[in-house]
Amino acid sequence: MTKKDLRTQYITKRNEISQAEKYKLDDLILIQFQTISLPTDMNMLLSFWPIESRNEVNTHSVIDFLMFRNPGLQIAYPVSNYKDHTMKAVLTNDDTEFVEKTHAIMEPVDGDIIAPQHIDIILLPLLAFDKNGYRLGYGKGFYDRYLATCRKDVLKIGFSYFEPIDSFDEVHTHDIKLDYCVTPEVVHQF
Repeated sequence: MTKKDLRTQYITKRNEISQAEKYKLDDLILIQFQTISLPTDMNMLLSFWPIESRNEVNTHSVIDFLMFRNPGLQIAYPVSNYKDHTMKAVLTNDDTEFVEKTHAIMEPVDGDIIAPQHIDIILLPLLAFDKNGYRLGYGKGFYDRYLATCRKDVLKIGFSYFEPIDSFDEVHTHDIKLDYCVTPEVVHQF
């Protein structure tokens, strides 16, 4: 099955999840996430704001847990450039204003840009993933391009309501593997 077909399939599957089921699955994902032995010296997290209309996994509860565990943790969110398909990480705080941009993505209005090499952990959006640790995103390559500029030891974590497929038919040299993918049932480590 092509990545395009898989995108369509997983968008449909995710949209079929009821709100009540989503709350339950998000809680189970948080419980699974809490079992990961994360480094204690994390200073900078790049996350994504979940798009409600796409039924994305709730990353806010994961961030709350991480901030409770690491009180000094700084949080950045991506700001995308759709002309060249790049993104930058923008530091946020409790007062940061977010606005809805292209594709209903919430982005910070302003803040300091964080160099990719300063990011310790990245929470990655995805539609599906495979047993080799490759993720299927929305197809524009923003995150793979950004990850290529990060440190090799940056921790890459994805979240999925569904278990992995065996493997993708199309894997490219620029595709970067996850370190973990958290599902309601288990944490997959690659």
